[in-house]
Amino acid sequence: MSVSWTDRAADRSPRVQRSRVRSIEQARVIVDAALRLVASGAEDFTTQELINEAGVALQTFYRYFAGKDELLLAVLEDLIGDATDGFNERASGLTDPVARLELHLTSVVETLATGDDGRAGARFVASEHWRLAKLFPDELAAATQPFTDLLASEVRAGCDAGVFRSLDPDRDAWLMAQMVLSVHHHYSFATSNDPSIAADLRRFCLSAVGVDVSSTGA
Repeated sequence: MSVSWTDRAADRSPRVQRSRVRSIEQARVIVDAALRLVASGAEDFTTQELINEAGVALQTFYRYFAGKDELLLAVLEDLIGDATDGFNERASGLTDPVARLELHLTSVVETLATGDDGRAGARFVASEHWRLAKLFPDELAAATQPFTDLLASEVRAGCDAGVFRSLDPDRDAWLMAQMVLSVHHHYSFATSNDPSIAADLRRFCLSAVGVDVSSTGA
């Protein structure tokens, strides 16, 4: 079972047994400060800039994180988790498994249509994703798992409803998630947008689970 960054951070604290909740709260303050820096476009922040933003001492930072890379891993985990929760909330009013899966598949790349300001976070996720995947492959895989799980739940629902065909919903969802993330990362840095990429992505993935895309508008 994967371990969240909050558990990893709390487990580093020597006072974890006495005050686990307090440890997680302090680690949360540090991660929130990093998220603010990323949102402001200062994704290359130094550790000193981070502790200044968080209002904590350097020794407090190292109590919860072994270094900046471990912190950035926590930031990615939060960004991906929050985005996944948002996608799920957007689809809450939809009952059709095809419509729900379509929305999840396209929501990721459609976030790139918000201009340069909105792309700052996307570029951060793209660049740090691949760099940290080499250093922390298991932790990075766990950070992206919520999105894969979201897709898998929709594929299973579609199979139960008889509108999808999949021999292995979990595996198919993982492959879809990897494709979506790769497209997202590419267009985070691309010099121009491709207005048809969301429709093409939707068409390709729906075809993979046996949907007749000619009847879906994809």
